[in-house]
Amino acid sequence: MLDVQNDLVHPDGKIGAQGLAKIVAERNVLANLQSLIAGVRRKGGTVVYVGLGYRDDYSDVLSVAPRIARARENKVATLGSWGAAFHDSIAPEAGDIVYHKQCVNPFFGTPLLEWLRSKRLNTLYLAGTATNLAVESAARYADDAGFAVSVVEDCCASPNPAWHDFAITQILPVFARITKSQDID
Repeated sequence: MLDVQNDLVHPDGKIGAQGLAKIVAERNVLANLQSLIAGVRRKGGTVVYVGLGYRDDYSDVLSVAPRIARARENKVATLGSWGAAFHDSIAPEAGDIVYHKQCVNPFFGTPLLEWLRSKRLNTLYLAGTATNLAVESAARYADDAGFAVSVVEDCCASPNPAWHDFAITQILPVFARITKSQDID
């Protein structure tokens, strides 16, 4: 579960209000995620949440990309804020794993890889926002690290639907199997 946080997917979120929340709603992403998460928990799987989480002054961010300047200016996803919290409809529960990152790649600067290896997990199902950023980055890294990767297409969205479509049809099939939430057994 990648970056499904209030600032990104909620209509009142700092990025969500700019259109991403509308796309998430149109694609039914949150309801699909609820179903997916319930199924994973029912089968005894572990749900892992990785989200953005910045210090108030953004001193923990290495990137100098324009998106970071905009995030810093708007105080997007600062740790402890409502915006950094995962959306209530898919919020973590006891037993779930939660990590925060300061970049696109959920493996960089987090203990995610070490945790996955310690559990001897080899199959990952990726979902979240944005398809062309966090999901794609995770798929590339996980593939390089030897994981069998699936991207749950109907549980993903991007601020621009064309970016989502391009990632799903042109980029992600190189690194992952593309699936739907109802197809996960």
